[in-house]
Amino acid sequence: MEATGIGIWGVPLAIFAGAIRVSTPFIFVSLGETITERSGRINLGLEGTLVFGAMTAYAIAVLSGSPWLGVLAAMATGAVFGLVHGWICKWPKVNDIAIGIAMMQFGLGLAFFLGKPFIQPAAPHLPSIPFGAWSNLPQLQAALNINVLFILGGILALFLRWAFKNTRIGLVLRVVGDSTDAARAMGIDPDRVRLLATAIGGSLAAVGGAYLSLYYPGSWNEGISSGQGLMAVALVIFARWNPIGCFLAALLFGGAGALGPALQSVGVTQGYYLFYAAPYVLTLVILIATSSPTRSLAGAPGALSLTK
Repeated sequence: MEATGIGIWGVPLAIFAGAIRVSTPFIFVSLGETITERSGRINLGLEGTLVFGAMTAYAIAVLSGSPWLGVLAAMATGAVFGLVHGWICKWPKVNDIAIGIAMMQFGLGLAFFLGKPFIQPAAPHLPSIPFGAWSNLPQLQAALNINVLFILGGILALFLRWAFKNTRIGLVLRVVGDSTDAARAMGIDPDRVRLLATAIGGSLAAVGGAYLSLYYPGSWNEGISSGQGLMAVALVIFARWNPIGCFLAALLFGGAGALGPALQSVGVTQGYYLFYAAPYVLTLVILIATSSPTRSLAGAPGALSLTK
C-alpha cells in the first residue's frame, strides 16, 4: 500500500492496515491454543497445523472454486491433527512438548509433499468488506478493506471470553485445566475434555493457515508461515489465557510485523528491513519477561505443565 500520498499519516495508516492483515492468523492460532491450554495441555505442533491448513485450504479452493470450502477443509484437517496429538498425549509419561514438536515436523513435511502440485495454480481469495468505500483516498480504502475472517476472529474472542465464564462447558474446561483430580472427583473425564479441546484448538489454527493462503499473502508456497504457530504460544502466555487479550496481543504482533513494510511505503530505503525482525524480538522479550523460577504466571491453568 502506497502511503506517500498522504504524507506523514502514511506510516500509522500503513501500520494499522498491516496490523489487521498480519494479526488474523495470530488471532485464530492463539484462540485455539487458549482453548487447548485452558484444558491443561500445551500444543507446540500448531505451526505444522497452520501450514498444513494453508495447503489444504488452497488445494480445495483450487479444485472446488470456493474459498469457503477450503476453509472448512482446513478446519477438518486441523481437527484431525489435534485429535492425533490429544490421543497420543493422554498416555502416561508422554511429554506434550516432544509430541508437539514431532507433530509440527510431520505437518510441515506432509504439507510440503502434498502441496507441490498446487504451487502454480491460482485459487479464489476470501472476501473482504470495503469499510473505506466512503473515502476517495486509495490508501484509506485499502487500509479499511477488512477481511471477513478478521471480523469473525474478533467475534470469536468475545464469545470465548463470555463462554469461559458463563457456560457449563467453560466451567468444565476450567476445572479440568486447574485440577485433574478435582475433575475426576466431579465425574468429568479429563482425557476426553483435553482431547476435544486440542481438536478444537487445531481446527482454529488451521483457519489461520487458510487465511494465509487464501487472502494474505494469498498464495501457497513452502515458506508461507514465518513461525506464527510458535509465536502464538508466546502470545497466549502474554495475554494470560484471556481471549480478548489474545485478540489485542495479536494486533500488537501484527503491528510489529507491519513496521518494515510501513517504512518502505514512505520511502525509507535503508535499514527498514531490520524492522521485519520486530515480531521475533517481541516474542523473545515476552518469553523473558514472563519467565520466573520463583513465581507462577497469573491466570495460568493449574494443570498446565511442560512435563508430566
